[in-house]
Amino acid sequence: MSNYIFEGTLRGDLGKGASRRLRREGNIPAIVYGADKDAVSIVLNHNEVLKCFRAEDIFTSIVTIKVDGQEDKAILRDVQRHPFKPLITHLDFMRVRADEAIVVEIPVVFLNEEKAHGVVHGNGQVLQHLASVAVSCLPLDLPNVIELDIEALELDGILHISDLPKLEGVEYVDIMNPEEMNDQPVVSIVEARVYEDADDEEADDADAEEADDAEEASEEDAE
Repeated sequence: MSNYIFEGTLRGDLGKGASRRLRREGNIPAIVYGADKDAVSIVLNHNEVLKCFRAEDIFTSIVTIKVDGQEDKAILRDVQRHPFKPLITHLDFMRVRADEAIVVEIPVVFLNEEKAHGVVHGNGQVLQHLASVAVSCLPLDLPNVIELDIEALELDGILHISDLPKLEGVEYVDIMNPEEMNDQPVVSIVEARVYEDADDEEADDADAEEADDAEEASEEDAE
């Protein structure tokens, strides 16, 4: 489990005007909530935050929030970005407890995709149905990714959530309740489709039409 540290200060002024001033000064307004504690508005340095966002697992990691000598363990719940500038405008963090399960969307990564039997021997193509799955676990058991080996998957084969690897302390939310099973497909291998280029199709049609004309002319000459 990766650990990122966000150091900030308590935010005094609230409101849109104050938020705009913070952003002009190179800061990001953020909020920390949950774990039966009061929500706290804080200020983070934009450049320091960007360093953490260079890694993809920032969204599936337990992070440390340090504010005025106090520390909280949390998970990033929401990121707001500027519509066209490469700027983060607001962050939401949810506190976590070591003894309390959390639900997080975890990305699914395929292993041996290029070696899959259905691709190599069946001329198929891999079709991903789910990019991520919701898991329930304690913070210390939180995986950064779910890796699924699909080398043995044949053409027309399909793998569901129930086929994902069993990880200690981790449950897949969609199938954890037998009475509300939602065992969705994750990946399949389907027959590869070949699309002809539009120009090639037009050329083929023209050739066919020319051949028909030649055949008609030949028949007329024969008569």
